[in-house]
Amino acid sequence: TNIVLTATAAVTNDSITKSNDDWKKELPPDVYHVTREGGTETPFTGKYVDTETPGMYQCFSCGAQLFSSETKFHSGTGWPSFTDPANLEAVELRSDDSLGMHRTEVICKNCGAHLGHVFDDGPADKGGKRYCINSCALKLEEKPS
Repeated sequence: TNIVLTATAAVTNDSITKSNDDWKKELPPDVYHVTREGGTETPFTGKYVDTETPGMYQCFSCGAQLFSSETKFHSGTGWPSFTDPANLEAVELRSDDSLGMHRTEVICKNCGAHLGHVFDDGPADKGGKRYCINSCALKLEEKPS
């Protein structure tokens, strides 16, 4: 069962469809493993775990705007965590029963990249969600100072 969230915000009108071979040629091996094979980076190794730089986190694969630094928080889990996507239209949530547990996978709706998972253990005062996202699936567009 796929859960799809919608909201009013812009994402590119045409989703990106490429073969795995094309993605493999374009993406670094670690990014390909995470975004195309559903892998996970080792906790506390991603470049954005402790980043506090203001800006917009985009999909590494296609550039879709996914998460604002304003919703980022330090969860202590080893991966960048966000309370909300910057644009609900940019992500798709899918049921994930792999590894013997039930989770909700977060996918870039524009290109189908696996980003991470969302959990219900985020800050209660911010809606209770924790979008646990792999650093290598993201690129930060820093906010001009």
